[in-house]
Amino acid sequence: MRKLTYADAICEAQCEEMARNGGVFVIGEDVDIEGGVYKLTRGILERFGPRRLIGTPISEEAFCGLAVGAAMTGLRPVVEMMYMDFMLMAMDPLVNQMPKIPFMSGGQFAMPVTIRAQAGVGTVEAAQHSQSFEAWFAHTPGLKVCMPATVYDAKGLLKSAIRDDGPVLVIENRLLFYEEEEVPDGEWTVPLGKADVAREGTDVTVVALGYTRRKALAAAANLEGEISVEVIDPRSLVPLDMATIAASLRKTGRLLVVHEAPTRNGFGAEIVRRVIGECFDDLDSPPNVLGGADLPIPFSPSLEKACIPQVATITAAIRTQRQG
Repeated sequence: MRKLTYADAICEAQCEEMARNGGVFVIGEDVDIEGGVYKLTRGILERFGPRRLIGTPISEEAFCGLAVGAAMTGLRPVVEMMYMDFMLMAMDPLVNQMPKIPFMSGGQFAMPVTIRAQAGVGTVEAAQHSQSFEAWFAHTPGLKVCMPATVYDAKGLLKSAIRDDGPVLVIENRLLFYEEEEVPDGEWTVPLGKADVAREGTDVTVVALGYTRRKALAAAANLEGEISVEVIDPRSLVPLDMATIAASLRKTGRLLVVHEAPTRNGFGAEIVRRVIGECFDDLDSPPNVLGGADLPIPFSPSLEKACIPQVATITAAIRTQRQG
């Protein structure tokens, strides 16, 4: 075992896949300048050169469109979006081209594009740099979506995404970039569509997306001896591992979904829809979602904190779910 940061896990995954497959290249704003703003491409330029690590102007639609064309020729582009919010500038290639070309070409063209987009609330970057769009992209047929919440998953899911023959959106959380965890030596992958039972329990199932995994685990620890909480990190939203969620609900009968995106029309609503349709007989109380406020994220640190689930609010919501 060794210590590795989330950021270094992303670098390591890209380097390993670039060494494994000469068609893999990385493109994005400033990725070639000292490893990028968040050092997620550190060392790649020196090792692989400027044909494999390509810095671009501020031109999201242009370099995402370039990735579409490159993938159609058989290359495997990895596109770094400096902020998830900036994906809005490239919605046509991201939503109208990447997921549809394999279908519209009758399978003549694969689309092995990985889009890495960093997101997260808690760094005081206000409304235009703190948005959670996972539900938008999960709504797009043909696009896979995953949210690694650990160092192990940051590497393992990214490697699986790069190897996939379709477009995959990997949502990285910037609050985790410089946190260390113990991980194995060598290579590993994490399959898309396989959830992680982060903590076992018998009273309430909490499905926690992305960074809320850590908060849910802290809330579960607070409730130890009072309520037995099972915490599930879905890892992938598309495909979603409903089998693991269903197995948990057969034990607990109660479900709380937690995410930072606004509760209204968030991905938690999709999980609840699936649970009602597939696990209704196992439920002992109505499932619920704890998400962010229906507001743009404020610049004020205290208001920012109040707009998203925190350990205390998750703890309270679990108590309410247990009593329901």
